[in-house]
Formats: sequence, C-alpha cells, structure tokens
Amino acid sequence: MNIIEAKNIVYNYPDGTHALKETNFKVPKGKMVSLLGPNGAGKSTLFLHFNGIIEPTSGTIEIENKPLIYKKKELNKIRQTVGIVFQNPDDQLFAPTVYEDIAFGPMNMGIPKEEIKERIEQSIKRVGMEGFEEKPPHHLSGGQKKRVAIAGILAMQPKVMVLDEPTSGLDPKGASQIMKLLYDLNKEGMTIIISTHDVDLVPIYSDEVNVLSNGQIIKTGTPQEVFGDVDLIRDADLRLPRISHLFEILSKKDHKKFSDNLPLTIGEARKLVNSQ
Repeated sequence: MNIIEAKNIVYNYPDGTHALKETNFKVPKGKMVSLLGPNGAGKSTLFLHFNGIIEPTSGTIEIENKPLIYKKKELNKIRQTVGIVFQNPDDQLFAPTVYEDIAFGPMNMGIPKEEIKERIEQSIKRVGMEGFEEKPPHHLSGGQKKRVAIAGILAMQPKVMVLDEPTSGLDPKGASQIMKLLYDLNKEGMTIIISTHDVDLVPIYSDEVNVLSNGQIIKTGTPQEVFGDVDLIRDADLRLPRISHLFEILSKKDHKKFSDNLPLTIGEARKLVNSQ
C-alpha cells in the first residue's frame, strides 16, 4: 500500500513561478524513499503538500488512499500521521526550552499531561539529547537543533516522517548520526521520506529513489536503477556517487573493466574488486 501518493500535482507560486508540473510521486508504506534533485528542482515545495501546509493548484494528495481535505479538523489529523522536519531547524524551533518545544505538538493534540511527559522523555532519549531539556534551542549547535526538531516530530508518533535536506549544514559525523537514526526508525516501521542532493548518502539508506528535475519526477527506481542511468543523472545537474565516479574513471583506463553495474557504495566496490 502507498501511504502517500501525489497525483498530477501542479503548483504555481503567486509570482507565476511553475514549481511543480503534473508531478506524480508515491511512497510505499514502511519504506525509506529519497527525493533527489538539485536546488530549485521543487523538492521542498512538493514536501509541503504532504501534510497540507500548501494546497496544490491542481491535482490531489492521498494519505493512506484518502484524498487530503483542506479543513482545519482534517489537517490536524493528517499532521498527526505525517510529520515534516524542515531544512532549517530555526524555522521549526521557537519555544523557550527544548522540553517545551518538543511538548508543543502533543499538547496541541490534546494528549494527557502524563503521556506527554512520557513521550517527551522517550523522544529526547531517542535522539540522544538527554540533559538538554532546559536549554534554549537557539543556544544549540546545528546538529543538536536538527535532533530536537526530529524529537518534536517523534513525540507526535507519526506514521510518516518527511525530512527536507536532513544533513544540510552538518559535518560528516553529524550527518552520519542523523541518517543512522532515520535508518533505525525506518527499520522499526516508520516510513521515512527525505529530500537531498547528497548523492553519496542516497544509495546507503534508500529503498527507492525519485529524481526531480524542473518540477517533474523524471526517474524512479532502486538506487542501482537510478544511478545506472548516468546520462539522466548528469542531465538533471546531479552527479554519480563518488565511488561510482571513481570506477567510471577506472573503467575508461582499463578497457571498460568496470563499465557494467558501477558500484554505489564502498561495500559494493569491495565486492566488485574481490570478484575480479
């Protein structure tokens, strides 16, 4: 079953910009799906449709096979199912303390105080931010802010978490930690959708990849299927993962020895070399 499906989504900004053009996108329940595209491709705009933050100019969004209805009561329900973590956590964190920020969503859901407390404690522990409960969010590092933003969504216990550029602005270690957290959440049953232009992370974590270019999905498939279409990747102003690019260069110098099925990760590269 597709937990989210965008059907023929068109979205035009008030200034006339055509951000999305008959875009179709579907996410199978329980999968980790990446939306890959360069800056300006329309990734963030598409994501804002998934819990009704913006309404399409035309087309429909379906959540668990039901069309999204743009009325307050229905939107509140949808936002308990689909949680969005923005690219810039400063756009999401506004309360005086970390604890209060994480509590905001559950409080607005009308959850009893004792359950709210339990959810907050679980979420803080899950993202590794114990001891920061009384800290002002604006005193945190970029990676810590990202963790608190994720904790705020976890406290609402959604079925789907949507993250816009989750590793943006993070150092390699911080990016790896965030992706490991998302990987673990997915293995526990949560559907994860990320937008990114970090092509090196996508093959490691994604079940499925969608390439968005100029407001349209131009390719969908496994990481191997998508990155195997080298011309399409480059036409979309993206690049191959660094491991793939290295083996592409080696293949040209070694009579196309590695030309088929370029490895996408270090693990795949090791297997390929050992098989030669």
